[in-house]
Amino acid sequence: MGGFEDDEPPSKRARASSVESANLPENFCYSKSINPLGGTMARPLASQGKEVMVGSKGVIKRDEFVRIITKALYTLGYEKSGAVLEEESGITLHSPSVNLFRKQVLDGNWDNAVATLNKLGLLDENIVKSAAFLLLEQKFFDLLRNDNLMGAIKTLQNEISPLGVNRKRVHEMSSCIISSPQNFLLAFPKLGTEASDSRLKLLEELQKVLPPAVMVPERRLENIVEQALTVQREACYLHNSIDGLSLYVDHHCGRDQIPSRTLQVLCAHGDEVWFLQFSNNGKYLASSSNDKSAIIWKVDEDGELLLKHRLTGHEKPVMMVAWSPDDSQLLTCGMEEAIRRWNIESGECIHVYEKPGLGLTSCGWFPDGKQILCGLSDQSLCLWDLDGKEADCWKGQRSSKTSDFAVTKDGKVIIIMNRDSTILLFNRDTKQERLIEEDNTITSFSLSDDGDFLLVNLISEKIHLWNIRNDPSRVKQYIGHKRSRFVIRSCFGGSDQAFIASGSEDSKVYIWHRATEDVIETLSGHSGAVNCVSWNPTNPHMLASASDDHTIRIWGLKKASTKRKDIGSSSSSNGTHMNGSANGNGFVHQCNGSRSK
Repeated sequence: MGGFEDDEPPSKRARASSVESANLPENFCYSKSINPLGGTMARPLASQGKEVMVGSKGVIKRDEFVRIITKALYTLGYEKSGAVLEEESGITLHSPSVNLFRKQVLDGNWDNAVATLNKLGLLDENIVKSAAFLLLEQKFFDLLRNDNLMGAIKTLQNEISPLGVNRKRVHEMSSCIISSPQNFLLAFPKLGTEASDSRLKLLEELQKVLPPAVMVPERRLENIVEQALTVQREACYLHNSIDGLSLYVDHHCGRDQIPSRTLQVLCAHGDEVWFLQFSNNGKYLASSSNDKSAIIWKVDEDGELLLKHRLTGHEKPVMMVAWSPDDSQLLTCGMEEAIRRWNIESGECIHVYEKPGLGLTSCGWFPDGKQILCGLSDQSLCLWDLDGKEADCWKGQRSSKTSDFAVTKDGKVIIIMNRDSTILLFNRDTKQERLIEEDNTITSFSLSDDGDFLLVNLISEKIHLWNIRNDPSRVKQYIGHKRSRFVIRSCFGGSDQAFIASGSEDSKVYIWHRATEDVIETLSGHSGAVNCVSWNPTNPHMLASASDDHTIRIWGLKKASTKRKDIGSSSSSNGTHMNGSANGNGFVHQCNGSRSK
């Protein structure tokens, strides 16, 4: 359908979704030899031209199909191609009266535009009035922009008010017209825009009001294609693809898109690894261990993890870590000891948080990154400024040894344990308290990225998924993993967090389909209990697991060509060089930051 030479690349072509064929030069004519394939291949045969429906199912109306394609061509800036399609198909995008109406709108010829509107044959009087209101409102703005105050008042009184449409808006216009120009601009930002821009936006608003058979909606073809791709993605049971969906083939993900193959074994810890967590940007992994240290691992461009910093200074095992919202800092929490704040780039300890006579049991960041939360051994929860000054403290809220807590991204709801089998959802603004009540002891929990769901691990070897958007309700249950003595942690993960992963005391990692509760993968490789798992938030093909066997395993796709690497062990069976020890590529950092008590 080409045949025309464009001097400019597509990115330089003028957007023509509103002007369309009206912008073609007057001397432009349709060539009869534009088909690059030759002959009349691109032209419909006489019998084909009479067909009303197209497509194998016979459910697509030919004229509508051609019109939305034409509209898409104009929207993309392919004016000549759009005009040629109208000529070849004999199906015009708009009727002559609609084209006239559009031109009058773009020219600001409001009185004639209203007159043409009434000649379009619209049967619904409410639609006519709503469209007329939009036109006359723009006329009102133009008069004010040109300092024609009396003309604006007459338009408001004699043309807009009698329509009986959007009386609240009419009242605003009436009250603001006597205000100062500054107040009027605040109330009606349209006045601050160029006339041409406001008229283009007006056409888009009119397209929403008028029937689609009269004016084809903007970007209709794109919307239809997006809907089709969305349906395919939602129907894909194992959807976990990094690449976008293709228009060339129907979308389908197999099990090969689930991380289930060990790509690396990180052996830099000298004792059981209890906790690990990817940074928010997915570029780092932090781990903590019974060896009283934490390690920051860097994910390089090839997806390989390299030891960046070893953080030492805790006098007791490091229970957990927490990334700052911007991933520039890390908190580490010793077992009923102190919390330390570290600089990620330098690996230096910035601050030490302590409470005289009490041990700190958990740590986390407030969403603004300016405050931290900590659980204390007296079962209270405190909010501290970064310099260690106490900003708030909730005492007596808990009677559970489980120290987990979470905060929604808006900072409004704090989620904490208050009894062995009960979780408290506390709204800081309204002081409202909601409860999640389980029949068994809760060992850990984690919050979904959207803040609407809570994953709760139980001592009964069950994991429950709770919807906490409104009144808490249990919606799913995941079973199969083993837990008898230790705290086992689970996580959301994969594309759109469509999967649930958990450690297990049988040395395996379990992965469930979040919606169906089915176990889709059981990952073997560890030789001790798997205490914690973390799914890379920006790479659905990367999963990490921490184990009592002193190692961290990085799981990826089975088809990955990367050879397995054992990082941090000088006696690696595959001969890879040691880059996870203190003498390798990483650095040991003693904590010598400022202290607050």
